[in-house]
Amino acid sequence: MTSDETRHDELPAVGTPPSPCFETLAVGDELPPLTKGPLERVQLVKYAGASGDFNPIHVDEPFAKSAGYPSVFAHGMLSMAFLGELLTSWVDPRQLRELGVRFVAITWPGDTVRARATVARKFEAEGERRVELAVWTENQDGKHTLDGTAVVGFP
Repeated sequence: MTSDETRHDELPAVGTPPSPCFETLAVGDELPPLTKGPLERVQLVKYAGASGDFNPIHVDEPFAKSAGYPSVFAHGMLSMAFLGELLTSWVDPRQLRELGVRFVAITWPGDTVRARATVARKFEAEGERRVELAVWTENQDGKHTLDGTAVVGFP
């Protein structure tokens, strides 16, 4: 490879956001939230098709009611996807090292979902500067539906 050639894997992804600066990040800093919704039933059906998760509890109203729920409800992984979108709009997706959540409440059709994150700590691991984030989704009433952590690496 000559010095004027660039390796394809070194090119930024199309639409890659500018990375925040590790040095200027502080514990307690909040990412701008990502808001989705209100969620519509058709979005649940589309997500089922995209994910391959056709559990009828998410798309079949009579089934959901027979299982004791008042209605169908969103896939937990749909809310997790919103967290992924929040994080990858903040940093290049290649910087994401970990993302883990607990599902803590149901997201219903008609809910508005806000994906949120704050800087919990800064550290170094495996020769890389990293930031751990507290991440969560909440509905329009501020009730958490997912709680978790993410780790982002910085060059």
